[in-house]
Amino acid sequence: MRKHWGILSLAGMMATAPAFAVTDIQFWHSMQGALGERVEELAKGFNESQSEYRVQPVYKGTYGESMNAGIAAFRAGNAPDILQVFEVGTATMMYAKGAVQPIQEMSEKVGKPINPDNFIGAVAGYYASPEGKLVSMPFNSSTPVFYYNKDAFKQAGLDPEKPPKTWAELAEAGKKLTAAGSACGYTTSWPSWTQLETFSAWHNVPYATQDNGFKGLDARLAIDSDLHVRHLTNLAQMAKDGVFTYGGRGDDPNSLFMSGRCAMITGSSGMRANIMRTAKFEFGIGTLPYYDDVKGAPQNTIIGGASLWVFANKPEATYRGITEFFHYLASPEVAARWHQQTGYVPVTTAAYDLTKQSGFYDKNPGTEIAVQQLNVETTAQSRGIRLGFLPQIRELEDAEMERIITGKVEPKAGLENIVKRGNELLTRFEQSAK
Repeated sequence: MRKHWGILSLAGMMATAPAFAVTDIQFWHSMQGALGERVEELAKGFNESQSEYRVQPVYKGTYGESMNAGIAAFRAGNAPDILQVFEVGTATMMYAKGAVQPIQEMSEKVGKPINPDNFIGAVAGYYASPEGKLVSMPFNSSTPVFYYNKDAFKQAGLDPEKPPKTWAELAEAGKKLTAAGSACGYTTSWPSWTQLETFSAWHNVPYATQDNGFKGLDARLAIDSDLHVRHLTNLAQMAKDGVFTYGGRGDDPNSLFMSGRCAMITGSSGMRANIMRTAKFEFGIGTLPYYDDVKGAPQNTIIGGASLWVFANKPEATYRGITEFFHYLASPEVAARWHQQTGYVPVTTAAYDLTKQSGFYDKNPGTEIAVQQLNVETTAQSRGIRLGFLPQIRELEDAEMERIITGKVEPKAGLENIVKRGNELLTRFEQSAK
């Protein structure tokens, strides 16, 4: 009887014993719609691949809102483990003393290093320290591309397989499109990113001094050049001619294209997932327009999108879990699938090679353009931009570009105002970061 009681007691103890503790990892992000669904799938796939860690993705608003929420949470002592931060927040995060755990250092400490050589050079270089070590995890890297409505092109008598390559060709196509019934010939999302930052790299001219900020905190804006003035003058004239429609800041103009109202748009390669879901017309993808009389153009585009930052002062188990999650995201199959489903570029060379070998680019014409625009040896002017207070500088740029396009200020005066006020911000950032 005693033996039977002992067995029952042991069974009861086993039934009530706590299950193996799972380490939860809070992941704040800014992905909505089809992209938000893909993020949920990534977390689900990782969680089902092992039993020690559970990534919990939480949507925290736009990139700006999410970054502000993450910084506020850190100051309050309850920061998430992972925060998705748009590329213009890179310098701000890098110089946030004591707030960030660099991801290569983290992975080396837990014994499973993340190797920057596995990533496409333009991507790894953007998120690396001056010593070449990754400070954040490349994730949804995008670059601007040119989308166009093939149905509208056919209606206007334009070749749907030959999108315009130069700004002159775009203006002519826009006139034909509007004459054929399109309410809008051309628009652009993320105006400051596409029309100033990437425009500069694509034409191999400086956006800022000190190699666009990579060489030092004393960098200052250089976007009041003759070429920048020429380009903003051109956009203002196209707006006056009814060819260009200003659709707002950030992603706001995307709906103008996806609804069929605007026949052409420059925007993120990451738009592709939502265009495929929303658009009721056949669309194509082309390279960004350029001025063909500018020596060295086109050069290469720069990355946009975001990377994943890890906050400091987290338990070792959390860092082990984050490292495992990041290795999962960088695995060839997962990274290739993310690229193919979203339009974001493959951040690793293995994911790019796997996608190419699968025949995806042949079956989906235009989807390789984003990678081809990026996968070029960069110059001092085209590597990217690393400036403090860049989100605030973009706000200045957007506001002044609105005034230029609507004819309220001359392009040269508007760009000079951006440079003056932007440099005041850069001076403040330099002083605060020392």
